[in-house]
Amino acid sequence: MEWKSTNDLRECFLIFFESKNHIRTKSFSLVPENDNSLLLINSGMAPLKAYFLGQKKIKTNRITSSQKCIRTPDIERVGITSRHGTFFEMLGNFSFGDYFKAEAIRWAFEFTTQIIAMPLNKFHVSVYEKDNETYNIWVNEIGIPENHMIRLGKDDNFWEIGSGPCGPCTELYFDRGEKNGCGLENCAPGCDCDRFIELWNIVFSEFNSDGNGNYTELEKKNIDTGMGLERLACIVQGVNNLFEVDSVKEILEAVCKISGKDYNTNKNHDTSIRVITDHIRSSVFMISDKILPANEGRGYVLRRLLRRAMRHGQKLGLTEPFLFELCEKVISCSKVAYPELEQNRAYIKKVINGEEVRFKEILDHAMLNLNDIIADLKAKGTQILSGEIAFELHDTSGFPLDLIIDVTNESGIEVDMQKFNRLMEKQKQMARNARKKINNLGWKEDNSHLFNNIKIAEFIGYEKLFTETKVLALLKEGVRVESVGTGTNCKLVIEKTPFYSESGGQISDTGQIKFANGLLNIVNSQKLASGQIILSAQVISGELRVGETVHCLVDRERRHLICKNHSACHILQKALQEILGAHIMQAGSYVDEKRLRFDFFHFEAVTPEQLAAVQKKVNDIIFAESPVKIEEMPLETAKKIGAMALFEEKYLATVRVCYIGDYSIELCGGTHVANTAQINMFKILSESSVASGVRRIEATTSANVFFAMERTDKILARIAKEIKANDPSEIEKRVSTLLKEVKDATTEIKKLRHQTIQTLIETQAATAKDFRGIKLLSLAHENFKAENLKDICDKLKSKLPDSVIVAVAVGTKNSILVNVSGSALNKYNAATILKEILETLGGNGGGNSKFARGSILKITNLENVVMAALGE
Repeated sequence: MEWKSTNDLRECFLIFFESKNHIRTKSFSLVPENDNSLLLINSGMAPLKAYFLGQKKIKTNRITSSQKCIRTPDIERVGITSRHGTFFEMLGNFSFGDYFKAEAIRWAFEFTTQIIAMPLNKFHVSVYEKDNETYNIWVNEIGIPENHMIRLGKDDNFWEIGSGPCGPCTELYFDRGEKNGCGLENCAPGCDCDRFIELWNIVFSEFNSDGNGNYTELEKKNIDTGMGLERLACIVQGVNNLFEVDSVKEILEAVCKISGKDYNTNKNHDTSIRVITDHIRSSVFMISDKILPANEGRGYVLRRLLRRAMRHGQKLGLTEPFLFELCEKVISCSKVAYPELEQNRAYIKKVINGEEVRFKEILDHAMLNLNDIIADLKAKGTQILSGEIAFELHDTSGFPLDLIIDVTNESGIEVDMQKFNRLMEKQKQMARNARKKINNLGWKEDNSHLFNNIKIAEFIGYEKLFTETKVLALLKEGVRVESVGTGTNCKLVIEKTPFYSESGGQISDTGQIKFANGLLNIVNSQKLASGQIILSAQVISGELRVGETVHCLVDRERRHLICKNHSACHILQKALQEILGAHIMQAGSYVDEKRLRFDFFHFEAVTPEQLAAVQKKVNDIIFAESPVKIEEMPLETAKKIGAMALFEEKYLATVRVCYIGDYSIELCGGTHVANTAQINMFKILSESSVASGVRRIEATTSANVFFAMERTDKILARIAKEIKANDPSEIEKRVSTLLKEVKDATTEIKKLRHQTIQTLIETQAATAKDFRGIKLLSLAHENFKAENLKDICDKLKSKLPDSVIVAVAVGTKNSILVNVSGSALNKYNAATILKEILETLGGNGGGNSKFARGSILKITNLENVVMAALGE
């Protein structure tokens, strides 16, 4: 078969390594799991750290994958060159203590020369300068000519990040010919020119580094390889760069079609077309993995990508939202390998369209602000926009720098780029320092090492709530001990445990452990990444020793209440999908004995009518007395029958599937009721927003529903008494009457206030002082409202056309407005006047030359303070 397309090449690679007894794994989410050292997955190895460290166990020692990755350090170069991109797929084969150098090298050579049919005369290899073993394998066993081999130093051919596993690497290069080179005689792999393309990096992880230059040999040596799919496609398809690869080219052509611009006809247009092509790819995959635009973290990366693409769309004449339409092409190009893109199509488009609309509103507002600033600069005769203002517009308001420059240049004003660049570099340095602090976090171990030689506890809590077992280990204040006594807080490992460990949003069990002469209260159960189960306990009486036989008792009543809430959580998710739409997906959950909390992706508040429909649906399933059944099955089987799964979870080959009648099928490792009738009843307590695009429902079940209703009844009784209703049933009628009375009174108050203000305007305008050829008026009144200040000033200004007016709405905030009009603008600036007033009276605010507003802490001697602000 001739492997040509990107999708074919991916499949070809995975099939090849499956033939070498590797297990194919699905790409991990772009969101790192339990790894604070990364914002986004940026390599094939990144999501496998825990396996390389031995913190997580895997049933096979060989896996192969195509991992989606995002890298943004060179985001400003994307588009300017055709070599840079933010999204790519990394093909990889990995060994955890199984095969090593000889096999990894042999298979890499076989794949590139026999499967892909790379010409041998184009094949070059680099090795670490001190790694003679690898050099000899390539030359003596594989047969690579020595003039196609090169030894490079540690910077090029030794993989190491801080402390942790590390080792030398060997890299495969493809020679694109002299026409793509730099022309130097010593041009070779490792040169910065475009002749030799680094195709495949094979890391031999054989040492453990302490981060200080000291290395110890690993007992089990690992293989970590990475080959960029798009780079491989460039070579196989005979194209020059990423944007000419088939799957990327299709998106680029869609950008050209939607913008009406041709590629390779205008340098500036080409840059914008490449930016949009790359950034929409990254954005679609990020959103599919439930990353949402935000002002920090990975959400900020997404927002930056989308807004940069939008700005370049404007450069192509695309002034209305367009990126959401390009999603279709990205999805169609990648859905074969990533079917979740198709499943999340509507969700992805809605997120992108929402961000486009919001950014357009921000730009419109920022443009008005920038125009005011330009007018102010012109009034002052200044032709320089300070770097501080430009940086604030760019950093705080999200205003693209190139747009700031374009707008100011049109008005004959230059941006102080030296100051701007200094502030930008300062911000970047702060970000770099923050990254350095967390750089090694991903390689740090948990407490698993304290139990390395202890048998992993067997969990029997699905079937039993009590058992007799033995104590295998005790921990006190972080140190292994042989015994613990009365009053001690400790941790312990037992041979068999019925206590459920907190997982999947379900809180852990509690209970007791009884032994010959004493008692422990179990307060928590935790499962470590290694699989070991650790119990946290308090010794109530007696002295417990390692090796002692004990009797474990789970708090049965508490477990049953937790089961009710957990099963209700499953029904709730399905009901939400039916009522709100198939896009509903769990973003998080929490289940204890009192309540359940369910977070889900949705873009608007759930209406009272929708909440009522969801609650009714959940109760219908409960009242139907549907059986709840748990089955274990292969993961692939579970997927085929349509079992719901969490988007970020990486499941084992064998999974537990929870069936609730014929209504809900979901992967779940938690505990559940045997029949929905045991839930008794379900009630929603609240619905709210917890983040952009994420809603939260809190609810309860069983007897807690009665308690919630009882609390509501008491509240209603108190309300009835306060509003003089005879009983709670008359509250609605009585409230309607009161609301009408309040509305009528409010209307009358507004009418009176308006009359008062009109009288004040007439009388106060007449009291304005003549001041240096203009009119000056300062006034403060409790009848003024913050929202009316501008209208009041406008009416006063119509009577005092050349004036400085300072008005204060007296109240808790003391809102203040400064208005400068007519010839007064030649002498005074509203923002400057307000700044002077704030220095005396305290508070905050800002504005421009004509108009400034804010709030002041006090209004003492307002007229004198205003006079002083004007230089009197």
